Formats: sequence, structure tokens, C-alpha cells
Amino acid sequence: MPENAAGSARTAAMARALGLGSLACLGIGAAAAASGALPALTSFVVSFQLGLLLAVIGLALAGVGLYATRAAKGRSGRSAALTGLIASLASLLVIGTVIARSGATEYPAINDITTDPENPPTFSASEQYGRRARDGMGYDTSFAVIQREAYPDLAPILLDVPPATALERVGGAADALGWTVVKLDPAAGTLEAYDTTSFFRFVDDVSIRVQAAPGGRSRVDIRSKSRDGRGDIGANALRIRAFRDALQEGTLVQ
Repeated sequence: MPENAAGSARTAAMARALGLGSLACLGIGAAAAASGALPALTSFVVSFQLGLLLAVIGLALAGVGLYATRAAKGRSGRSAALTGLIASLASLLVIGTVIARSGATEYPAINDITTDPENPPTFSASEQYGRRARDGMGYDTSFAVIQREAYPDLAPILLDVPPATALERVGGAADALGWTVVKLDPAAGTLEAYDTTSFFRFVDDVSIRVQAAPGGRSRVDIRSKSRDGRGDIGANALRIRAFRDALQEGTLVQ
């Protein structure tokens, strides 16, 4: 086989391998996340970052391979290049669809949302957060301005009941939403929990604080923070809204 022909065949074969590899990454990452075989962030990186990289390179090589093996040249490897093209395009279509449906580009790159940016609820159940406890669970104050612009509806929740009753309702709402409660402190009026997302099973931590408010009412503040990633695709704000809606089953004043 002439040297140029051999090079064209190799390029086509690489395009096929990369295209099929990108599709494999999507499947492997999703399966690993669902089974818990890999951490959520690792599974996400395998599916979308590695999968995207392989698809882009595979698409480029497929284009080169198709051109080099065009009919006028009569070189082998055209079917391999075509397979790489189709596989890479399929992978890019899946990734693009997921990104579009998630609305990832519509949300700010912050992952810690609260109804009280000036004095957010804290996380104290250090045994729950493992190595993250050593790094601190503090609130990044630069998020406050970004949050107010992106989620102006998030504010402290006022209940027409005393704090003890309000904390009971908080616990009921957490249970109704399927959260796992890791710490309940009636004396301090706090509850800490975590929630696992259906998408790649990311774990987000929640801290809720109940305080007495004028007129025998209670003020409820909530903070929802992602364990992984810089952004959250709006998941924490949606969780806070769902919690607020769950409390509306009782007497709610805002």
C-alpha cells in the first residue's frame, strides 16, 4: 500500500475509534453514575468532557479521512471515516441536547444559594462532609450580588407559627422532598440534610435555620450548596423554591 494511502487509512481508523469512543464515554459515564461505581463529578467528566473532546477530534479526523479517501483517490478507509463522522456527530448531538435541555447557559456559575446572603445558615455536621469539612463550608460573599440578580425571588420565609412548630414543618417538608436529614437540633432551631439529584446523582447539602420573628411568627432561612462543580445549573435555587412551596401547605406569609 502506498505511503499516502496507508496514512489515509490510519486517519480514517482513528476517526472511527474516536467517534465510537466518544459514544462509549457517554454510556460509561452515565452507567457509572447510576450504579455509584464512580463519583458523580468523575462520571460527568467522562461523559461530557472526555466524550466531547473525543467527538470533536474524531469529527475533524473524519473530515480529513473522507477527503483523503474520496472516490477520485481510490484509497481504502472511507467506510471507517464515515463511521467516525456519524459516531462523532451522534455524540455531539446527545451532548448538545442535554446542555440545551438543562439550560446550563442560562444560569450563573455559582453553586451556593441562600435566602439570607448577609448571614447564611451554616453547616456544622462535619462528619457528613468528610474532607470538605477540612476545607471549610464557608459562604463565598461574592455570590450574593450574583444571586440577587439571577434569583430575585429568593428571600426569608415567614411562617405564622412559633419556631418549634415551624421546625416541625421544616422537617416534614424535608421528608416530603426526599432529603436525607443528617442533623436536627431543636434547641438551635436548625436542620441539616442532603439531596441527591436525578441527573448523574450529584449530592447537594442543605442547611435550614428557624428563628423567632415579631408577632409570634417564625423566620425560616435555607441554604443549598453543591458538593461538586463551580456551577449548579440552577439546581440549588430550584431546591429552595421547592422547599418554599412545600411549606406553603401550612400558613405562609412572605
